[in-house]
Amino acid sequence: MAAYDYRCRACDTVFTVQRGMSDVATLTRCPAGHDDVVRIWSAVSVTGKAAAPRQASGGCCGGGCCG
Repeated sequence: MAAYDYRCRACDTVFTVQRGMSDVATLTRCPAGHDDVVRIWSAVSVTGKAAAPRQASGGCCGGGCCG
């Protein structure tokens, strides 16, 4: 399930709908029953641990012989 944010053009309510990704095109109504809604596209936030930082070890690439 994914969360999709919508804004109602009739009453300016912003709300979230939980639905499967294949159901995203399904008609959506605001909590007040209006059907003139638009999906709000938000920025994606990706968090997590990146690969371990490289440390100079004195080897070929750490020692500067790779260019």
